[in-house]
Amino acid sequence: MALFSTNTAPNGLAGLRARLIDAANRRRVYSATVRELSALSNRELDDLGISRSMVKSIAAEAAYGN
Repeated sequence: MALFSTNTAPNGLAGLRARLIDAANRRRVYSATVRELSALSNRELDDLGISRSMVKSIAAEAAYGN
């Protein structure tokens, strides 16, 4: 009999670890998107149809799907 079942991993420590890694990866995507879009000039953003006030919401959508 095994001490740990693979069926309970998503709810146990392995699941917690997976969720933390996923959250860190999503935060990296968010931060990178904000950084990259913020580095663009207003002209470049305008060419893309993006206003500077939309940068954070676009980054959130890229990272979290909101």
